[in-house]
Amino acid sequence: MVAFESTPPLAQHYTKIVHDRVHQKISCDQNSRIDDGCQELPVIDLAGLMGDDEDARVKCASQIAAASSEWGFFQIVNHGVNPDLIKQLRKEQIELFKTPFSRKSSCGLLNNSYRWGSPSATTPDNFSWSEAFHIPLIKISDQSCYGEFTSLREVLIGYAAAMQKLAKLLAEVLIKNLGQKLGDFEETIKCDETTCFLRLNRYPACPLSAEIFGLVPHTDSDFLTILNQDEVGGLQLIKDSKWVAVKPNKDALIVNIGDLFQAWSNNLYKSVEHKVMANPNVERFSVAYFLCPSYESLIKSCKQPSLYTNFTFAEYRAKVQEDARLFGRKFGLSRFLRS
Repeated sequence: MVAFESTPPLAQHYTKIVHDRVHQKISCDQNSRIDDGCQELPVIDLAGLMGDDEDARVKCASQIAAASSEWGFFQIVNHGVNPDLIKQLRKEQIELFKTPFSRKSSCGLLNNSYRWGSPSATTPDNFSWSEAFHIPLIKISDQSCYGEFTSLREVLIGYAAAMQKLAKLLAEVLIKNLGQKLGDFEETIKCDETTCFLRLNRYPACPLSAEIFGLVPHTDSDFLTILNQDEVGGLQLIKDSKWVAVKPNKDALIVNIGDLFQAWSNNLYKSVEHKVMANPNVERFSVAYFLCPSYESLIKSCKQPSLYTNFTFAEYRAKVQEDARLFGRKFGLSRFLRS
């Protein structure tokens, strides 16, 4: 169990928000959208994609494209990421978050990327019971970012390289399914270690209410996300207009489509709203990799007529941040729909 002094003062800092959530009844609209069942996402075996059998590669690619259109989420097994690397990263991650809160929040660890709670939160609906390090890949090899956590550096370097390789493989499948070539895509869109991120997440146990969000409902502002989570559970997503809980699979990584691939595919691929519910008894850990482009990259639909206006990633990020500041939430792609 992580020592109390390592946990951010979430309840103390957000007293009114937490109080409102604890005493808030679920609205009829929310209640009608909750599915009590725990569902398993489509599971895709990437061995077929990495082998020499052409039929197996075509079948695997078709499964990836179908899941990206129907669910916006899927799980992958036999993905080529060393299980020992994943285990070592989780061990290092747990040790990192045991650091006293006063040190995590002030010492500049991991490029000063520590964050907790929801700085812009004004209501329970935009408050997250969590803490994280959100690290640019370009900084992962920088020794000055690690302080006493020297062993974490080697693990993160290896994990980031594995994520970059895996993300490129998946992106190539999705791009080819749209009738495009990876080379043509890469001429327009720059996604490399200077633009992508890793996020180390911890969701402390929250005994206050079963309705506290570990992470508020949102879509991801990237092309795709690869998630490595523990077996605690808590991830939920929208499927057929209902919230469904995702059953953890210890052998799988989770992939979800981001807003940029939805726009690029002209809504063929779905960026699905998802959230994490806090657990009242145990903490939860996860690591997310975000395939992001450079800020100047122009996002435009590959099919015509386009549902969206063209926009740069910088313009998209600015609008998301402006909406969060003004309204406490993200509106995302709806801001760029053609009228």
